[in-house]
Amino acid sequence: MTPDPAERGYIHANAVALGEKGLLLRGPSGAGKSALTLALLARFESRGDFARLVADDRVRLEAVGGRLIAEPHPAIAGVIEIRGAGLLRLPYERRCTLQGVIEVAAPGTSPPRLPEESEKTVTLKGIALPRLQVRGCDDVSVARIGFFIQSIMTI
Repeated sequence: MTPDPAERGYIHANAVALGEKGLLLRGPSGAGKSALTLALLARFESRGDFARLVADDRVRLEAVGGRLIAEPHPAIAGVIEIRGAGLLRLPYERRCTLQGVIEVAAPGTSPPRLPEESEKTVTLKGIALPRLQVRGCDDVSVARIGFFIQSIMTI
């Protein structure tokens, strides 16, 4: 029997490296994590900034020296699903250090307008990271993530 991927440290999420920041995108299936990942990659690349996929759908998290490292599952490294179109191969990074978490809300729901302080961070593998909640893949979410990245530049 094959062990469950979560038991080996894999979670259902995406990871992306934008500029010097690594972000983890979490949310339920169909929330728009892959579409949001593609939109972020396109936006950063269009500005001439570094932007790479790290992982789509299955991300391995490991705490190392007080930092949280994200890696893709080897079977799908460099591949991202475009819902309704299939799989797309992209340049990717084999790992990144995460500096923030994006929580993508389930379709038909919205994140709180003014989140409580306790909702602005999340602890994964014993490491606390800044957290932003977004509605899904739309221009407002992409812009909010851009400002979120700027806000964590000093962290």
